[in-house]
Amino acid sequence: MLDYLKQWYNRKFSDPNAVTLFLLLVFGVSLIVFFGNLLAPILIAVALAYLLDWPVTRLMHLGLSRLLASIVTFTLFVALALILVVTLVPVIWQQSTTLVTELPEMLTNVQIWLHKLPELFPNIIDQAQINELMQSLRRRAVAMGEQLLTLSLSSIANVMAIMVYLIVVPLLVFFMLKDRDELMSHLNRVLPSNRQLISQVGQEMNLQIMNYIRGKAIEVVVVAVVSFITFFAFDLRYAALLSIMVGFSVLIPYIGAAVVTIPVLLVAFFQFGPTSTFAWIAVAYFIIQALDGNLLVPILFSEAVSLNPVYIIAAVVVFGGIWGFWGVFFAIPLASLVKAVLTAWSSGVEQQTNAG
Repeated sequence: MLDYLKQWYNRKFSDPNAVTLFLLLVFGVSLIVFFGNLLAPILIAVALAYLLDWPVTRLMHLGLSRLLASIVTFTLFVALALILVVTLVPVIWQQSTTLVTELPEMLTNVQIWLHKLPELFPNIIDQAQINELMQSLRRRAVAMGEQLLTLSLSSIANVMAIMVYLIVVPLLVFFMLKDRDELMSHLNRVLPSNRQLISQVGQEMNLQIMNYIRGKAIEVVVVAVVSFITFFAFDLRYAALLSIMVGFSVLIPYIGAAVVTIPVLLVAFFQFGPTSTFAWIAVAYFIIQALDGNLLVPILFSEAVSLNPVYIIAAVVVFGGIWGFWGVFFAIPLASLVKAVLTAWSSGVEQQTNAG
């Protein structure tokens, strides 16, 4: 056993480039795991800079300097963000508070409807099961209310931290856009000389991450807008809130769509009951999900690395548990990074073996 491990070690780590890549990965993962909260503004700024680098590059192709292209792109981004905050946030907040206040009435309607089930299906459901289910629903509703209250109090306590984010992150984004070449030059000087595999992985992942962030941003907007138009056409209550939830659900592959389906169908059922309108809303919603998965995603991510759904779901669980929201958001690029590292590592070892 020891001889086998020794042979494996000599085969995988005899190349200095492989050792450098391994040490860089260990350092990067350790830095994020132990100092992720402190580095959060920088990580957010990096993600936004990747998103905005595409229009900056296009403006430079039109003849603008990087400084002017960065100023134009950054100004438009800030203006769009302010418009969304001023117009969208109040609506979402109002619909959220209305939904919370109407939850008791919804539970009452559910209770009335559930108490009719023993009459409709006497051989399958009895009254004791209904009472137990209602007690469970009440406990969950109370727990949800306590969590919302705790979240509100903690949000109030962190107002200063949010204000710092609103100032620091935009500044970081602007200077990352303006000084990208200089920053990349500094990074290259810090990296060790034996970085052939690092360069190979970096070139592949740079394109992957940029396409992924840009594609996800477009996907969120398209899905949210189409969902809002659909819900508004059916006069569904909380249309803005539900459409935002549906839009952001695409950030979590497979799992997000399954989770957000529950509130959409519940709100539709509470409003319309077991009617044809409810059925049409459900059909329209599932059509949106199907078009997103089978049409929009292939178009936006045609250049992405093909990964098995098992690997994607595992990446969401693992990286989400380690880094929270950003781990979930970058689950696919991180899984692609793992694949690229293993491919580069294996190819580097094979090249060294063939050369030897």
